[in-house]
Amino acid sequence: MDLFRQNEGSFGGDRSNLTLLQKAAGQGDARAQSLLGNLYAEGLDVPQDNALAVTWYRKAAEQGEATAQYNLGNMYTNGHGVPQDYVQAVFWYQKAADQGQINAQYNLGFMLAKGQGVSCDYEQAAFWYRKAAEQGHAKAQSNLGNMYAKGEGLPQDNEQAVAWNRKAAVQGNASAQFNLGNMYNTGKGLRQDYVQAVAWYKKAADQGVAEAQYNLGVMCDSGHGISRDYEQAVSWYRKAAEQGYVAAQANLGNMYARGDGVCQDNEQAVAWYRRAAERGSASAQFNLALAYLNGEGVSQDNKQASDWFRKAADQGVVEAQYNLGVMYGKGLGVAKDEVTACAWYCTAAAQGDRDAATERDFVIKRLTFEQLTEALALAAKLQVQTVRQ
Repeated sequence: MDLFRQNEGSFGGDRSNLTLLQKAAGQGDARAQSLLGNLYAEGLDVPQDNALAVTWYRKAAEQGEATAQYNLGNMYTNGHGVPQDYVQAVFWYQKAADQGQINAQYNLGFMLAKGQGVSCDYEQAAFWYRKAAEQGHAKAQSNLGNMYAKGEGLPQDNEQAVAWNRKAAVQGNASAQFNLGNMYNTGKGLRQDYVQAVAWYKKAADQGVAEAQYNLGVMCDSGHGISRDYEQAVSWYRKAAEQGYVAAQANLGNMYARGDGVCQDNEQAVAWYRRAAERGSASAQFNLALAYLNGEGVSQDNKQASDWFRKAADQGVVEAQYNLGVMYGKGLGVAKDEVTACAWYCTAAAQGDRDAATERDFVIKRLTFEQLTEALALAAKLQVQTVRQ
């Protein structure tokens, strides 16, 4: 949402002009009232006072001054000078939007799309995004493109999604640049072109979009659309990882583990795997388990290994499911339990793991009928849990 106040600046300390403005506002001049509201909101030439800003915005808004209506809507959205009230925000955005106020049109579209202060209505959201987009509002153009991409509020249309995101992207909108990169990467709405994907990801990445930084890292890592460059891949993964982007943290761990683009460093690999694993990355959980199992970058610890294998296994990582079968079968980090080992082998085998199927068959030969029945029941439960993740 655009919450920037429409503001035409201060008087640079010229008290005579300020006095004239205050006089005009007091005499009912709507434009003066709106400008005076700006000064109080920003603390320009007068002490900052949101309550007084609201007072003057309201006076101007009630006279139909569109910019004041938009700014009053922002005050209600933010809870500045008044209790936060999305319903009132929508009310004032609507009045300003009906007069063509571009930022109010965008904000009204946003509120309708999110269901804030009004029932969620994608058709109306698209309507107001289009109004603002046609006036050149970059965020509205990008959001309208996204609605075309998803088929929300209007017919799904990848070509229209490309067209509107491109309009926003050339204005420097980072989200649209990222979206356009994705469209070139996947070939949705236009011819697939990895070189163009890299170009647009780079523009978004340079503006700090973590997912674009990650995707650019993947392109450098794989050599798609750009010469393979592990050092650049590491650089972009790191930028995204430091913003908390989980997949980048996991991939950065891989780069340290392999020594691709950086000096090989198991401790750094573990550090990045842990950050990603703790936030739910299944691949990082599996790799962290391997690190504990093998004592690489961390003290060898079968209990920790089994714990992390379990987390990854619960998310469907077949290798983790197989390894849990091994851990239970040998009593590594867990109490030896061939029933549970068999259940995990069954679970991995159900995903097509041939080694797990072989081990399952070996274990089954050692189980009693009652134990096999228990193992199969547990396997069925584990498979259901995995599907639900």
